[in-house]
Amino acid sequence: MSTQTVSKYTQKNWWVDAALFGSAIVAALSGIYFLFLPTGGFQGGRNPLYDIQILFARQTWDDLHTWSGVAMIAAAIIHLVIHWPWVVSMAQRIWNELTGKCGCMNARGRWNLVLNIIVAISFVLTAVSGVYFLFVSGGRGAVDPMILFTRTIWDLIHTWAGVLLIAAAIIHFAIHWKWVTKVTRKMTGMVIPSRTVPQPAPVTNS
Repeated sequence: MSTQTVSKYTQKNWWVDAALFGSAIVAALSGIYFLFLPTGGFQGGRNPLYDIQILFARQTWDDLHTWSGVAMIAAAIIHLVIHWPWVVSMAQRIWNELTGKCGCMNARGRWNLVLNIIVAISFVLTAVSGVYFLFVSGGRGAVDPMILFTRTIWDLIHTWAGVLLIAAAIIHFAIHWKWVTKVTRKMTGMVIPSRTVPQPAPVTNS
């Protein structure tokens, strides 16, 4: 199979999702690194894990987390633009349900909607707090600008919204696994094995 069997819209959607997935993987792995090896403290200070190196130096992990996060935000914005008609349609269906105009969604649709809302909210919180840390310097002696919250609160928001985002995104990915594998096989030219039905042996005259 080739990309000729996939519509232009689906191809574009696949490439955006691939960029979103790749940047999310890097952002998640580097985020997990800092979750278990926090940046607080200093060499020889209260953080005994400060100087531990896993694959890369701490600064490299920091750069990976920062710029993969930026790439993830950019890909997510494009993803939202592509799916904006779906967002508008879904918002209308939700409004109709809340106002009793129709029973527009079944149980599976409601569950998928709740999951998408969790992904969206946790992503926005993670992204906004990430942008905060991108432009607000930290470190010893740095002055806390107190933008809405203290730096500590922003750190807690970024950490736990990120954890929630990873968990919800994994479930979201699992739900759409069939679409992912189907389109990926077509996009990469992999042959999808077809199911064959055993045929009866021909009858011969003896």
